[in-house]
Amino acid sequence: MKTRSLYLIGTAFTLMSILYACKKDSNNNNSGQSATDLQTQSDDQTQVSNENDAVVNDVNLMLGSQTAVSGSSSEPGVKYGVVTNDAKPIGNAGICDASATLAVDSTAGKYTLTITYNGTNCAGNRTRTGTVVVSWAIGTHWRDMNAVVTVSIQNLKITRVKDSKSITLNGTHTYTNVSGGSLIDLALGKIKSVTHTVTSDDMSITFDNGAKRTWHVARQRVYTVVTQNLVITTTGLHADGNNTGISEWGTNRWGNNFVTQITQALVIDGNCSWRLTQGEVKVIRPEVTTTVTFGLDANGSPTSCPGDKGTYYFKLVWQAGKTYTFILPY
Repeated sequence: MKTRSLYLIGTAFTLMSILYACKKDSNNNNSGQSATDLQTQSDDQTQVSNENDAVVNDVNLMLGSQTAVSGSSSEPGVKYGVVTNDAKPIGNAGICDASATLAVDSTAGKYTLTITYNGTNCAGNRTRTGTVVVSWAIGTHWRDMNAVVTVSIQNLKITRVKDSKSITLNGTHTYTNVSGGSLIDLALGKIKSVTHTVTSDDMSITFDNGAKRTWHVARQRVYTVVTQNLVITTTGLHADGNNTGISEWGTNRWGNNFVTQITQALVIDGNCSWRLTQGEVKVIRPEVTTTVTFGLDANGSPTSCPGDKGTYYFKLVWQAGKTYTFILPY
């Protein structure tokens, strides 16, 4: 997938904060409410969400490339899903800033796949250091229906090259292969779709000002193939009162509550140069609610793919006492 697909929502969130500034500049003494603070919050949320998705993608790549997951191999040290040494190097499955090892603990009855980050990503726009440890029970294969892997993110520090802004992630996530099947099976046409969920109640984020917060995550990703290209559809799984489809919730670096709700599924389409082609996101805070609709033309109407060099637009509706509507390119 092209790197920019991870940052399309971020573009919208950053522009949201500019619009907030028109209303909030007078609140500089209320931490978290000034124009600068709101822009920082939008950027924080975008960076955390994007980097969490990047870890999901990396884990999927590593699990899909390992014969221990499918249960057989002709490689030395691996036989019928059992690794016979303590920690076998297994390459990086094309992840530019990582290396990995796979080990089996027969006493604990589990596999451990450790991804170690120490470098710059393929696009050259950020560096990562730290580890992600994936574990699953011996006898369980990731392609199995309802297979579960535990993903422990350990001091994963991500630094953007353009501005040196960093975040550090810790916490335990649960990935579930709800439907069964693998992305390889999907590409070969053996199955119609693959559904995964990603949940966490203790994703800890340390921001670059030293503030530390805990966020919750509840996302579903459905993978399909359309005209030989992968399509990823993301929705939120959590509900709170009248709000459903919540994908993340918690407090920002100033301790202000927020909820991110996916009100229409977000679709990234390989047939459209890995662009975000449709979807709607609502960011809810007590003092302001913002809705962003993607995949539109310059008039704000749904449109087909404009191609790699064409322009998509999103409609931003900002509600804080009054309602403001803007249509902007991304």
